[in-house]
Amino acid sequence: MAVASCAVVLFTVPLAWAMGQVYSRGAVVRLQRDAIWAAAQAGSRPVLSTDASTGFAELSRGVDVGLYAPDGRKIAGEGPPTSAVAVLSRDGGLHQAIEAGHLAVVAPVSHNGRVTAAVRAWMPWDLVTDRWMRVWLLVAALGGAVVALSAALAWHLASRVAAPLQRLTAMAGALGAGDFTVQAPRSTIREADMAGQALGASARRLGQVLERERRFTTAVSHQLRTPLTALILGLEAARADGENIRRESVDTALRRAERLTESVNQLLQLARETSGGERAVDAAQVALRVAEHHRAAVLEAGRQLIVRCEPDLAPVRICEAAITQILSILLDNALLHGRGEIRLTVADMGDGVAFEVGDDGPGLPAGGEPDATGRQRGIRHGIGLPLARSLAEAEGGRLVVRRCGPRPVFSLLAPFQGTNGGSVTAGSLAGG
Repeated sequence: MAVASCAVVLFTVPLAWAMGQVYSRGAVVRLQRDAIWAAAQAGSRPVLSTDASTGFAELSRGVDVGLYAPDGRKIAGEGPPTSAVAVLSRDGGLHQAIEAGHLAVVAPVSHNGRVTAAVRAWMPWDLVTDRWMRVWLLVAALGGAVVALSAALAWHLASRVAAPLQRLTAMAGALGAGDFTVQAPRSTIREADMAGQALGASARRLGQVLERERRFTTAVSHQLRTPLTALILGLEAARADGENIRRESVDTALRRAERLTESVNQLLQLARETSGGERAVDAAQVALRVAEHHRAAVLEAGRQLIVRCEPDLAPVRICEAAITQILSILLDNALLHGRGEIRLTVADMGDGVAFEVGDDGPGLPAGGEPDATGRQRGIRHGIGLPLARSLAEAEGGRLVVRRCGPRPVFSLLAPFQGTNGGSVTAGSLAGG
């Protein structure tokens, strides 16, 4: 509106002034023509008389004339009794002035080369100014209409631009309040729609990340609670035992504390790292290290741990800490809920490596795996399996139940280095 107003002012003020000048000069030219014509007619008469102004022909509409003596006294016609501008005609030229409320032009009347009188042609000055005012009012009205139209257009454009931005502001406020389902409605502004789509996508990603972090935190707390409880029980038992037994209990507690520290470090590493990348992990070496860490606990339970690894396995593209945690969860579940020998097998499945953990126990009840909260058809289970599944999926692998039971088998599918994590599927495992 400011730009439009400035443009209108800069255009209309010079235009109004120019139109006023055109009207003024047009009136002067018309009076000059009438004065010269009347002076020519008066000069053609041999003797000037009081009726010398009569009989003038072809005078413009609204123009009156008067005949004045060289000293400025009116001889005949219309006009004031005396005229100062008529005195100026003695030099033989045309003169104009605003006199007695008239716009007057004086032309000399000559006889034998001598100025004997002057013809004063005039019109009311108000007639000229009225024309000016009409032009100025018309220009002002047009300028006002332009400014009003600009204001309406500016209001429309401002509303059209501001409405999507206000919705984006409300959407951002809702997102800050924890609503990750916000979605901006479509508008007619492409940039605002793109910003709304980006904000909606960011909200969905933030919601997914937050939900995953909540599940991960819950699962990690459960995963750490079990070895911590075992450590406390071992220390309490050591306090009540004899010297020799106490030393063994302390050694066991220290071993459990080391495992707990290692688990904490691995979980912190998993929380800081992102999935993917160019990692290359030796699957057999990782499986052997995990089995070695669990061998003492298996022997204490009077059971046997058997490890089988195929030779010359290609490196896998999955974090070593994730493999360690997943296999630890599977071995702990086999030790806690299973029976008989525990079998850890690492095999080539064509497009990846399968880490299989099985035992001779009854396996999972009918209904399959527990969900992310550890529930299965109303039955409460541990949440170790949901944690292991989330760790596997975050690293581009998959955790599947190859056989629910009896003699259950759980398989961690890890892709080879240089392949897509999604290419390792349960179908490829079943085909193997």
